[in-house]
Amino acid sequence: MEQTAGELVAVEAVINHWIRILGVGIDVFGVLIIVLGIIWSTRGFFVRFPPSGNASYDQYRIQIGRSLMLGLEVLVAADIVKTVALELTFRSLGVLAGLVAIRTFLNWTLVLEIEGRWPWQPVRSPNGKGDAP
Repeated sequence: MEQTAGELVAVEAVINHWIRILGVGIDVFGVLIIVLGIIWSTRGFFVRFPPSGNASYDQYRIQIGRSLMLGLEVLVAADIVKTVALELTFRSLGVLAGLVAIRTFLNWTLVLEIEGRWPWQPVRSPNGKGDAP
């Protein structure tokens, strides 16, 4: 059974529509991860109220940072899906590369803020000497 060019164009339009919906859904999921992570972290911070000094604040910052890192990873995935599946042009690839570079830099700075080291540096042991076991 042969399909006409019109039928193929219609099928392609339907597929593009669903891929666009999927990309937007992944975007919304990434934003929800960030927002719910901040709400959950803030709730946890105030449950331990009054905070026990710097330890509570540091834990709060770490939890928010982890939510941001996970949300950014999901947002990068959504951008990749939408760019590669829908608009594969040199311009869209350039925009995607810029977005991925910015979000990667943000993730690296979050890791530095949370763990006190760059992502490519080895994890330090609690005594500060060498690698952790």
